[in-house]
Amino acid sequence: QVQLVESGGGLVPAGGSLRLSCAADRIFSSSAMAWFRQAPGNEREFVSTIKWSDGNTYYLNSVKGRFTISRDGNKNTVYLQMNNLKPEDTAVYYCAADVYRTRWPELEDGEYDYWGQGTQVTVSS
Repeated sequence: QVQLVESGGGLVPAGGSLRLSCAADRIFSSSAMAWFRQAPGNEREFVSTIKWSDGNTYYLNSVKGRFTISRDGNKNTVYLQMNNLKPEDTAVYYCAADVYRTRWPELEDGEYDYWGQGTQVTVSS
């Protein structure tokens, strides 16, 4: 069992920045960690993922150049730095862990083993 706790969401104006954090009680070296988001009325959408072993990253096209995923091994924490936020980024953001990583990058939410509770990000226009 892996527990994930997100923090850092909030309300920001368009063009603003937020940094989301996801603290895990433990991380397996084989894991990939990811951020997904879900806006009202929409399906959950992949945003970004990072391979814990080597820090390799992958992004949704619409967030490339604006969002940066990173990890801190000393804190078992994954971050999502979000810059130049747009109203369409408004969603609940979820952290997820793919412990038994068999494919890279893994974009399907059904392949992730553990999830956080989510944190709301609201971008005003």
